[in-house]
Amino acid sequence: MNAIPARLDHLVLATPDLAATVADFTRRTGVTPAPGGVHVGLGTRNHLVALGGTSYLEIIGPDPEQPRPRGPRPFDVDILAAARTVTWAIAPPDLDAAVARARSRGYDPGDVRPMSRRRPDGTLLRWRLTDGDTQHPSGLVPFLIDWGTSPHPTASGLPGTPLLSLTATAPAPDEIRPLLAALDTGLHLAAGPVGLSFTVDTPRGPVTFG
Repeated sequence: MNAIPARLDHLVLATPDLAATVADFTRRTGVTPAPGGVHVGLGTRNHLVALGGTSYLEIIGPDPEQPRPRGPRPFDVDILAAARTVTWAIAPPDLDAAVARARSRGYDPGDVRPMSRRRPDGTLLRWRLTDGDTQHPSGLVPFLIDWGTSPHPTASGLPGTPLLSLTATAPAPDEIRPLLAALDTGLHLAAGPVGLSFTVDTPRGPVTFG
């Protein structure tokens, strides 16, 4: 199986129907994802599952209780035909230094911007992440995240399905490998259609999601 990259913060499983995807994950794994919170103004909400250590799975989709945002919802959830692992995030020790280092190596991961959401228990989480048009459109190159002084999502007692492997493929891997190297990530990239998939250990045995 492919090694799990160092500093993996979370995987993003985006879906056009959050309730249906959470139900499917529960049915296949025997583990029910926990409500994460609402992204106010962006029209999305999420559910979370611990993957081991300080890594987790984010299942994100439209929030039917929010008005439609002015712009597109994050991760193209409005145009997805089905749930799909669309990207991933790493948490470098120093976000700003990691961005500067990547730019010096020829890859711009995007501007750093603040975000926040409130957990169901009322705790406000604040973080910073890279976001912008300069990020690679395949989703195979991770965005960078820094939780600052906020409690990490895995500190809230999430249900867990330990991550066994993360697999990534692209038609021209050699075009993307230098970008991964610019971020000091060891994701193994093989030839194939553009895609991310991961396998988790569950009470019902290993289960893979694409």
